[in-house]
This record gives sequence, structure tokens and C-alpha cells, in this order.
Amino acid sequence: MEQGFKQKEYFPQEVFAGDASPQHSPRTIIAPHRYIQGDGVLDHLGRYLSIVPSRRPAILITEGGMKRVGDRIITSLRKAGMDHEILIFEGECSDEEVERHVKRLQGHKTDSLIVVGGGKCLDAGKCVAHVVGVPVVICPTLASTDAPCSAVSVMYTPEGAFDRPWFFPQSPTLVVVDTGVIARAPLRHFVAGMGDAMSTFYEARTVFRNAKARTMVGARPTAAALAIAELGANLLFEHAEEALAAVGRSEVNNAVESVVEANTLLSGMGFESGGLAASHGVAQVLPIMPFIHEKYLHGEMVAMGLLTHLCLEGEKDEAVRIARFFAKVGLPVHLGQLSLSAEPHNPALARIIDEALKIFFIHFEPFEVTASKLKEALLEAHQLGTKVSREVGDQAYRALHPEES
Repeated sequence: MEQGFKQKEYFPQEVFAGDASPQHSPRTIIAPHRYIQGDGVLDHLGRYLSIVPSRRPAILITEGGMKRVGDRIITSLRKAGMDHEILIFEGECSDEEVERHVKRLQGHKTDSLIVVGGGKCLDAGKCVAHVVGVPVVICPTLASTDAPCSAVSVMYTPEGAFDRPWFFPQSPTLVVVDTGVIARAPLRHFVAGMGDAMSTFYEARTVFRNAKARTMVGARPTAAALAIAELGANLLFEHAEEALAAVGRSEVNNAVESVVEANTLLSGMGFESGGLAASHGVAQVLPIMPFIHEKYLHGEMVAMGLLTHLCLEGEKDEAVRIARFFAKVGLPVHLGQLSLSAEPHNPALARIIDEALKIFFIHFEPFEVTASKLKEALLEAHQLGTKVSREVGDQAYRALHPEES
């Protein structure tokens, strides 16, 4: 990677934390400049770009995305009299992938980058736009992660292992979420987003309560961020089952709109402005196991991370409540549903625990997180989830993972 490419990286902790004492760290909130959600909004993308403003956008999109929504986006741009350049995302948010698209755009008079796809494509697009120096317009085709609204990307190696976060000084200029597209996407992605979004509240709560903890930008969370995260969790509890039924019919209703907002906007603002803790500390390292990286989605890993988080904090009753919710919607509730053996001497568990302890935000818990405590919490979460799975049943999980039946 060229040195100039690396120099484009920005470290918000140097701005927001600086030399502030723990007692005087500022509170911050981070949000996209504009957020538009609804059934069919992609058909009006050309019109929405007038507020960027943009006349010559480039489009970063997967081949699958081109087949599903490419014609709609291009038609909308043409109606608005806009030229465009198309870039195809090849699957991993890595430095190599970002550099490839940056080089493609060199010499083009691109004035914005429209990014269309799932979490890794969106994250890569944010990096490309930042390096090129143009506004980024995010159009998620899945509600599987909270990546669309954030000013950070999770970078991976070309092999898919976690590398580092990459922060940006600006949030996405525009986020356009077509709930009709999301309702026609695979149900499993919709459910995975619930795991990611549900965890947002509990991690934000941990950071808010611990005066020594910090958000992703090195600041203290606002009360508004905690309230946003809690609203997201409450919307999931209230609307998840009805929304799942509607998405199963490829329909959009108020329940679907509520869950998409929770998965995308509320979780995005909640994690970025509220902070991360043990849930994501565990989830971020699970992909080091190739069999997990290849088979499971981020939100599914976060689900197991959240149960571990709650057991680590001694919140057993809440862990049971969450496990029952996860079992009903089809998220993993025990290690077997991530293809992991719960044998205490399993070397895979030892490696996961060792790597998780290297993730800085796992230490935002209000006590020392040690290998023995984390192992105990992970195995307790597994045992609790196994019991809940027997009580509630695993039909929802098996429906989403027929290859494991």
C-alpha cells in the first residue's frame, strides 16, 4: 500500500479525546447528514442527489446488486440527467480492494460515490470515497448490520480476518434505505441485523455507566445515544415477529419499517455514539476461525457475543430474556449453532478468548476482563442458550440454516 494512501486515515481520538482528563472528556453524537427510508425510495435516488449536490456520481456495487437494483438506480440517474461510472465490489473490505477502486477513479471527474450492497461493500465504499475526497451516498440492500450510517469501516485482510477500524471525519452525506429491496432479500440477513442492533443497547449501557469507558471516537456517550440504542431494542422486542412474517411474504408494513430503522439508523447511531464493549469484543474475533467466517453472518456472531456479555456482567435474567428472543427469531444461542465445540479445552475457544482480550473495547466493562472470566462467561452463555433452545425450540434457527439440519 502506498504511503499516501495510509496518510488518508484519520484518528478521531486525537480530536475528541486529546489531552482531556477522564473527568472532562466531551460527550459527542455522530449521525449521517440525511437519512431517507421507505418502500421504493431507490427510484428517486437521482432527485435525492441534488442535496449532496452531485452531478457525476460513481457507483460501487456487487454483481448481485447490479442484477437486483442496478437498472432502477441507473434509470433514476438518467432521469436526473446524470453521468455515472460503475465499479464492481469483489467481496472483502480490505486495503487491497479499496486501493483497486481508488485507482479506477483516478482521472475521473466523479463528485460523489454511491455505494450499494451489504455491510462489507458499504464499508469499502466509505473508504474509497474518503481517499478520493468525495461525498458518500449509502444505499444498503440488506438490513443485516449497522454499517450504513456510521463514519467508520471495519477493515479485514484479503483472507477475511479482522484487521482494524478505519475512521472518517465525515459521516455519510446521504443514506437511502429502500425497505422494499430489503423485504425481498434473504430473511437470514434481516434476522442477523437484529442480533447486531439488540446488542447496541446493552453495550451503550455498559459504556454509559462506566466513567472510564469511551465511544469509538474516544469521547463519552451522550444520553441521547443511549436513548436511541434503547429505542432500537424496544422496537425489536415489539415488532420483530410481525416483521419476520411480512418479510417472509416479501411485504413491507409498519413492523418491517420499524425493524429496518432499528437495525440501520438506531443501531448505527447507537453503537458509534454510545460505544462498544464485550459483545463486539467477542464477535469481532470469531471470524478468525475459517469455518465461522465462511458460514455465519456478523449479526449472528454478535448474538453469541451479547449472551456472553450479559453473563460476564452477571445479568443472567436478562441473558435468558435475550436468549428467548434470539431463539424465537432464529439467531444463535449456543456455541453449537456457530459450529463450535463447548469442550472447555477446545483450542479454538482458547484462541478466540486470547484474541478477544486484544480488542480494546472489551476492556470497557466496569471490571477487569481476564481470560478465565471471559471463558467462564462464554461457557455459561452456551449452557444458558442450550437450555433456552430446548425450551423454546430451534425451529426458527433451523429454517434459516437448513444445511445444518
